[in-house]
Amino acid sequence: MAELKDLSAQLQSLKKQIKFATSQALTSTVRQIERAQKNALKQNLDNPTPFTISSVKSRGATKNNLVAKVFVMDIAADYLKPFEVGGIHKLNSQALLNPKNIKLNKYGNLARNKSQQLKSKPDVFVGDVDGVNGIWQRTKAKKGKKGKKRRVRSQNGNRQPRLKSPAPKLLIQFGDALPVKPILNYMNRANKMAAELMPGELEKALAEAFRTAK
Repeated sequence: MAELKDLSAQLQSLKKQIKFATSQALTSTVRQIERAQKNALKQNLDNPTPFTISSVKSRGATKNNLVAKVFVMDIAADYLKPFEVGGIHKLNSQALLNPKNIKLNKYGNLARNKSQQLKSKPDVFVGDVDGVNGIWQRTKAKKGKKGKKRRVRSQNGNRQPRLKSPAPKLLIQFGDALPVKPILNYMNRANKMAAELMPGELEKALAEAFRTAK
C-alpha cells in the first residue's frame, strides 16, 4: 500500500508539473505573438499612434486555466477591422475629415476635437463653396491705400468698383468613407506563429519543470 501511495503522489506531482509547463508554454507563445503583431502594425500602417500599437495585448495562462490569448482592445479593433478583412474606413463622425490647410499632429492626424474648436471661431464656417463641402476660414481682403477697400476715382470721375472679397480658405474637406485594402494579415500571422512556436515552447517548459521538480 505504501508503494501505491508513493506512486499516486508521484503521478499527482507529475500532473501538476505538466499543467504548469503547459501554462508557461502558452504564455510565452502569446507574448511573442503580441510583439509580432505590434511590429506588423508599425510596418503596415502609416505612422500609427501609440494608442493603436498598445491596443494589442496578451493574456497568459495559469495551471488552473490553460487558456492564453492575444487580442486587440475594442476601440482600436473597431477601426482596424477593415484593414484585416476589407471594407471601408471607420469614421469618427458622419463624414471623412480630409485636412487641407491646417496643422496636424506628429502622427499626421487631426488633434482631438480640432473640428469643434475651429467651428467655434468667428471667422470659420461650415458649408459648401463651389461644390466643396467642408470647414472654411474667411480671409480678409487686402486694404488699398490709406486703409480703404474701395478704389480711388479714375480720371474721368467714376469710382472704381469695390474689390471682391478673397475666396475663403478650405481647412477641412468633408468626404465619404473610403474603401480599405486588407493589409494586416493579423489572424493568419497569429495562427501560423502559434502552430510553429507552441511545440518548442512546451518542450522547453517541460524540461525546465522536471529539472526543478521537488
